[in-house]
Amino acid sequence: MVTFRDMKTQEIVEDASLSTDEKIAKLREIECEARGLQRAASESPMADDDGWQDELR
Repeated sequence: MVTFRDMKTQEIVEDASLSTDEKIAKLREIECEARGLQRAASESPMADDDGWQDELR
């Protein structure tokens, strides 16, 4: 199953209008967001049907 994050990552990688540094910056933003979600999930229980559990895995 391809997630939204996977699609967004691929879109960034394939964007010829972005420099390598810009691509890295955008990918790091996605990584930072995912880490924040992981931290939130570990600090408090998340509902199984909230849509984020599969993304985090």
